[in-house]
Amino acid sequence: MSRIKEFPLPDLAEGLTEGEILTWYVKVGDAIALNQPMVEVETAKAAVEIPAKWAGRVHAIHFPEGTTVEVGTSIIAIDTEPDGAPLEAPATADAPLDAAPAPAGQGFQEPGTTTPAASAGGRSAGYAGTGFSEPGLTAQEPDTGGPMLVGTGPKIGSTKRRARKGGTPAVAAAPVPAAAPVAAPPVAAPTRPAAPPAGPAANGTGVLAKPPVRKLAKDLGVDLRGLTGSGPRGSITRDDVQAALAGVSAAPASLPAAAATAPSFGPDREQRIPVKGVRKLTAENMVSSAFTAPHVTEFLTVDVTRAMAALDRLKARRDWRDVRVSPLLLVAKAMLMAAARNPMVNATFTDSEIIVKEYVNLGIAAATPRGLMVPNVKDAGRLSLRELADALNDLVRTAKDGKTAPADMSGGTMTITNVGVFGVDTGTPILPPGESAILCLGAIRDMPWVHEGEIAIRKVTTLGLSFDHRIIDGELGSMFLRDIGEFLADPEAALLAWG
Repeated sequence: MSRIKEFPLPDLAEGLTEGEILTWYVKVGDAIALNQPMVEVETAKAAVEIPAKWAGRVHAIHFPEGTTVEVGTSIIAIDTEPDGAPLEAPATADAPLDAAPAPAGQGFQEPGTTTPAASAGGRSAGYAGTGFSEPGLTAQEPDTGGPMLVGTGPKIGSTKRRARKGGTPAVAAAPVPAAAPVAAPPVAAPTRPAAPPAGPAANGTGVLAKPPVRKLAKDLGVDLRGLTGSGPRGSITRDDVQAALAGVSAAPASLPAAAATAPSFGPDREQRIPVKGVRKLTAENMVSSAFTAPHVTEFLTVDVTRAMAALDRLKARRDWRDVRVSPLLLVAKAMLMAAARNPMVNATFTDSEIIVKEYVNLGIAAATPRGLMVPNVKDAGRLSLRELADALNDLVRTAKDGKTAPADMSGGTMTITNVGVFGVDTGTPILPPGESAILCLGAIRDMPWVHEGEIAIRKVTTLGLSFDHRIIDGELGSMFLRDIGEFLADPEAALLAWG
């Protein structure tokens, strides 16, 4: 049995075909423990840390950060018997990942390109014997008599283990012959600020920051070592990185993190942003939904003065003082209770049947630096108000940190999108695929309103409900929206009346 194990990129969520390597936590020659995180990969659904399947020493890294790799392609080789007989030392390049790409056949290609599997049928040469196999194929041990993908042994003299997070790993690659140097391709129009020099100082080794924050800093050319963290235990947050880029102490609290990032234009005064990952999946889903489900949108303006007063009383309770409470909590509760009164709105349309669901997986649209994400709270209708508040806070925080699990991005049954946080009155949202209703919450404003026969200043908002007209007709959609509005107009009375 070969001591060199090739680790292929696994299918991190059902149906995914590729992933982009965001951050390597190890480099060639590093000792690695079983289940130690090796690399962070971004898929169309989430950024995921992948742990090591074996203990040993990193023998070769086949792709640099920024490369898009097909599922099943080997991304790293691990020597599972590093204390055994010495192997031939692999050829490595300790140059920054932004250096010129290796020549053809060296195991990786230029960042940003999609890499097909190395051998016929889309199966990489190092794919066998790793515990993962393509559908219909049986994983076997690689042919040890043939050449390995990149290099054939641990890096000589590299015995010091690097810190797990931060830093730029060395990428295994064969040396370029002196007679035929490979020049870096000319760049006519850079699309983002130049990255800082590679190495520990530029990548923030020793600085407390999560991998998505490190990726953001690298993309924006911000040196983490020069920042003061405002997060827990002095950790650096996305806001800290964006504030450093903008030259201010912090981004405005009322704006999302992505809004503080200024575009970087090249000499042609254009910026080109690759469509991939979450943004690509969102675009595909929105186009599919818009031209598949016949959308109908209805609007309702509601006096939510009593609802806001109820929230204030809730915040004042001793057992709620450590909970972040926002109008979204009451809107979510209103939607769940209205769905229980109108169960047909919680359904999916197929070519042969309409599937009505007893459970509600409530999605919350979240704007993140990676694009629009819609994670959902599983079986939200069974949660108490406190449990719902905790679940919503965890869901939004995890999404903004880029740590949403792929399972939390699938299976949603209805969704809420909150455009009120941007000061927008309402909208006509597009349904997530497979769902029949999405509610848009607008800004809550002080407005003149007829209350008990007199004009008074009240807190008012406008709701927009889009629904699939194949499932929900105008009457059902109107009743559902009316029930949501009735709850928000007087939540305490609705809880007593509806049970």
